[in-house]
Amino acid sequence: MAPPPTALPHRVLNVGRLPPPLMQRLQAAHDLVDLAAQPDAAAWLAAHGSTVEAVVTSAAVGITGDTIDALPNLRVISSFGVGLDRLDVERARARGIAVGYTPDVLNDCVADAAFGLVIDAARGLSAADRHVRRGDWARGVAYPLARKVSGAKLGLVGLGRIGRTIAHRSTGFDMPLRYHARRPVPDVPWPHEPSLVDLAHWADILVVITAGGPGTRHLVDAAVLDALGPEGFIVNVARGSVIDEAALVRALVERRIAGAGLDVFEHEPNVPAELLALDTVVLLPHIASATRETRQAMADRVFDNLDRFFTEGRVISSALD
Repeated sequence: MAPPPTALPHRVLNVGRLPPPLMQRLQAAHDLVDLAAQPDAAAWLAAHGSTVEAVVTSAAVGITGDTIDALPNLRVISSFGVGLDRLDVERARARGIAVGYTPDVLNDCVADAAFGLVIDAARGLSAADRHVRRGDWARGVAYPLARKVSGAKLGLVGLGRIGRTIAHRSTGFDMPLRYHARRPVPDVPWPHEPSLVDLAHWADILVVITAGGPGTRHLVDAAVLDALGPEGFIVNVARGSVIDEAALVRALVERRIAGAGLDVFEHEPNVPAELLALDTVVLLPHIASATRETRQAMADRVFDNLDRFFTEGRVISSALD
């Protein structure tokens, strides 16, 4: 069965979860097909996959190698987000398919959220709010002393675009800073720590902002958490897979670390029940980049990556560089 005729120039397949305004904009400019809306996605791909020139997706969903293989004339992928762990970049590279994503435009908001979690976890702000709401303060129950943030030693796991933005934020808090990455980053003033365990041992607060994927799965394990110690805090605004969540739960329940601020989890949207019960943990529903301004900028970049590719043969922000 042939696809219906269209006057729009390019067939674009959506396989992700995108904001409705972006979907409407894409639909107005392209022959947009939403794969999730098809009664039988596999049958649609088998019948019409050869008509698809472009794919739009999101970092949370990505695109598998099998789906890429089902699109023999695919030329470009444009993804909403910076995470690439669910997108088969190597399959796309081997096929000569351009891959666009949305770096830089979300650096500030993710860094802001990271520092919000640093302050909240160390100072216990959310827990103090619950203390007041329960009526504990009115009953004369003293709230425990917290950890000073200014001057605390900050360890960064990763020093990419967002990591460097977080590092710059730390200067306003007079925080000594070191970072761990696979190799030293040139032209930065902060010391590189080759050993993550040694970084955790040095740091008062450890912020995880490295890429996800198989190469970093459970990079932060029980040994790293033990090195962080009973007065140390951990914040994760990267991917839930980077921390061994079972080890983190044990460390928090057993008070072998002081607390955590988490925007991401290993099996989202499921959060371990043990974490829900702890006042020493701040829990966010993966919203580090979720501001109106940043999400609009991300949506614009998804659209503009496609537009630039169709007019000039290249995307603005390439994940393959």
